Amino acid sequence: MASTKDAMQSGENSKRFGPVLTDDDLYYIGTGQHQRIWHALGAHVMTHENVDGVHFAVWAPNAQHVSVIGDFNYWNGFENPMTPRGSSGIWEVFIPGVTAGAAYKYAVTGIGGDTVEKADPMGFGAEHPPATASVVRNIKNPEWSDTSWMKKRDAHQNVSAPISVYEVHIGSWRRVDHGRPLSYLELARDLIAYVKDLGFTHIELMPISAHPFDGSWGYQPIGLYAPTIRHGTPDEFRAFITAAHEADIGVLLDWVPGHFPADEHGLARFDGTALYEHEDPKEGFHPDWNTYIYNFGRPEVANFLTSNALYWLEEFHLDGIRVDAVASMLYRDYSRNDGEWIPNKDGGRENYEAIALLQNMNINTYGAVDGIMTVAEESTAFPGVSRPVDHGGLGFGFKWNMGWMNDTLSYMEADPIYRSYDHHKMTFGIDYAFSENYLLPISHDEVVHGKGSMIAKMPGNDWEKFANLRAYYGFMWSHPGKKLIFMGCEFAQWGEWNHGEQLEWHLLDDPRHAGVQKLIRDLNGVYRAEKGLHVNDCRPEGFKWLEGGDTQASVFAFARFGDDGDDPLVAVVNMTPMERSGYRVGFPAEGTWDEIINTDATEYGGGGRGNMGQITTQAVSAMGEAHSAELTLPPLSTIIFRPSRKKPARTRKPAKAKT
Repeated sequence: MASTKDAMQSGENSKRFGPVLTDDDLYYIGTGQHQRIWHALGAHVMTHENVDGVHFAVWAPNAQHVSVIGDFNYWNGFENPMTPRGSSGIWEVFIPGVTAGAAYKYAVTGIGGDTVEKADPMGFGAEHPPATASVVRNIKNPEWSDTSWMKKRDAHQNVSAPISVYEVHIGSWRRVDHGRPLSYLELARDLIAYVKDLGFTHIELMPISAHPFDGSWGYQPIGLYAPTIRHGTPDEFRAFITAAHEADIGVLLDWVPGHFPADEHGLARFDGTALYEHEDPKEGFHPDWNTYIYNFGRPEVANFLTSNALYWLEEFHLDGIRVDAVASMLYRDYSRNDGEWIPNKDGGRENYEAIALLQNMNINTYGAVDGIMTVAEESTAFPGVSRPVDHGGLGFGFKWNMGWMNDTLSYMEADPIYRSYDHHKMTFGIDYAFSENYLLPISHDEVVHGKGSMIAKMPGNDWEKFANLRAYYGFMWSHPGKKLIFMGCEFAQWGEWNHGEQLEWHLLDDPRHAGVQKLIRDLNGVYRAEKGLHVNDCRPEGFKWLEGGDTQASVFAFARFGDDGDDPLVAVVNMTPMERSGYRVGFPAEGTWDEIINTDATEYGGGGRGNMGQITTQAVSAMGEAHSAELTLPPLSTIIFRPSRKKPARTRKPAKAKT
């Protein structure tokens, strides 16, 4: 076998090597049925015809000529021309002597004769921006040590599991060395430990696919198959995933199949034609984001996208994907005026091709990888987002509850004196809470673009702001639905999120901010420990209003239930800055109940008011329950009660007197 060095020294010509792709590869790529298209296309380190090198393959059906250029041939477009494979549109070449780490592009000559240098759509690596070349990476035979997690993760990711997600932009979570973002290996050490300490079950990474512009936060990706090099190599990203799994933490990835940027080295007019996008801007251009829309109805494009979802799950052991901007995919008139969009074949606004793509993505991923979860960021009332495809749904595991988020934040931003008029904004979510498998999101979108941070949204003086926020978090964690919170919100960062700077970690020196962080830690602990708070997050039998109509007092009370035999929980929320003594609340069972969360506790920065940690019900009917108790409701607070598990102290029987 010729070594890489021998091959380069002997001047072996790439033209002498036969094809690598099989007729089956070409057929399944052409019909859009190649489930793992990255096995065929892209740059693969291999031994071919007893020679070490790299096989390159790319789809460019309308190109007149394609060649591979790179640092191994001095970026000479005449050195390594690619061979077209019949009418498939696939071009391939095996180049001896090329090794992992080499930078490369495709020089693509279109119909008009113009040649453009393009990054590899299937590239497994990319240069650090502003450089734009792809990088050869050997993705074969990675070493994993997360078998234990992979076997049990289904139990951590189904609708009955406690799922509490910490959303992270890894470029700005923490910075060192005068502003350098942490590497994947540093994040494996620091971020994982932090998330573990706070009791979150999952991390959601904002997009880490290769993207040219930092300010896009990853939502305008160029290299869907390449983890960004900003934080390290693909193997180092795998090490981050492994560290999370060894800590029993799942990792979700934001995935962007709805659009792509117009950068010249990217997918735009890849072979001189509208290949990945639509020709007509009424179908193929996003006016909001100045990006191109994928042609979801083209089999090869749909295949490229659905395979990409599977790629991240299989090659990097990610535990799920959260699909960005689903609403923009589902509707042809999304953010368009009359006359600016093209109806579907039936004259409607639904994008049938995008719907089919999302359904196929969910069918393929759930069918191929055990225990994963998919989540839709879908902001409309499109029916059946988390319903199985064979029942007419899109097939997602979960859906972000954007309506709940918008309503409740609008309520919280109002001065308490006016909250009685908006009472329904806190209760309406229950009317549809079980129509989908919902996740309650307080995401990055709520703390950017002038919206202010979570603490800054709250009305009143500083004390009231903190109390409002703590009460809101208590309400959120006791409300049906899985949980998601964006980094910095867990300790009430004052400033809006800035992707160019780290979080305001110094604020944790202030007991008020440290108190909010401790509350989040305790809420996560209670949410995970108490089955009544998570087993029926997505089922109506898990919730009962006790008091949902006290608009004048702005008080809410409800019970949460798990399976038979699980302790019920009662949450009572007071959203005015007024302490309420003697407020009678019905309880679903008689006896002694412990205060397991009181957001007004001094350890959280509150005033320490409440019920001395415990109440005992009386046989007095209230709120439709046979037993009730008079409570002290601290101002701007949420209290969660659980039946007491403390055994009463034994009392000795008096000894008989001797006679």
